[in-house]
Amino acid sequence: MYCIVSNSLTFLSLKHLANLNQMLENAVKTGLIMRNPLTAVECLTVTRHEITTMNEIDIHLLLEYARKSPYYQLFYTLMFTGMRRGEALALKWEDVDLLLLKISINKSMCYLNTANQGARILIKPPKTAKLRRFISITPSNAVVLREYYQKQNEKRQSLGLPVLTDNDFVFATYDGKPYLPNSITHAWIKLTRHAGLPGVRLHDCRHGYASLLLRQNVHPSIVANQLGHASVRTTLDIYSHSIPALQEAAATKFDDIVMGAGNKLC
Repeated sequence: MYCIVSNSLTFLSLKHLANLNQMLENAVKTGLIMRNPLTAVECLTVTRHEITTMNEIDIHLLLEYARKSPYYQLFYTLMFTGMRRGEALALKWEDVDLLLLKISINKSMCYLNTANQGARILIKPPKTAKLRRFISITPSNAVVLREYYQKQNEKRQSLGLPVLTDNDFVFATYDGKPYLPNSITHAWIKLTRHAGLPGVRLHDCRHGYASLLLRQNVHPSIVANQLGHASVRTTLDIYSHSIPALQEAAATKFDDIVMGAGNKLC
């Protein structure tokens, strides 16, 4: 919701607005201010635009076009886990368990370019507890990463470089330098154009992942944990377009249960 105060545009949630209004009303009662300025606030409801998602055919197509790209394994992981770009780029091999099919998300990468300090890469811890999590990876994703690890080591040895260690970045150049976030995004834009899917953003890997899981009746709480959402409500709010499919599946399931019980009585 947008709240316009004194010709300035400010974002306020309903909860924050109510708390602020209560404080201002108390200030009026105690004589600190003459009137509550929130009485002049104009609140506008913002319509949530439908997000772009990829279906299973789009994912297959993009993977086929990305196969010869140096970022193939990264794109594969983004599409098959729903993690954020910064989370994937910050991964180190110590965070990846290819036997238990688990990845620990415990940091994120961002790229800053300021006048004072110049260009630099920052690895930051998660801002909230929900962002720090373990996610599951698919068996096929584990195979892709295992082969990638072996090829990286073979290349490093051919260049006279030491083998990979647990402290090395997963997605990096052969000499261990991490990929730059903007470079990944630009590579993705070129990939989608070549695949005939212009307009599909890198972040839409995340949306496609979540939508496909929800449409397959995976419990929203599981999807919320994979994505690192603060609550299940956040997941359902964002992916409301998938709710009808869940409702239809629930109705069909209920019919199967009741009618199945009736057949047993016959």
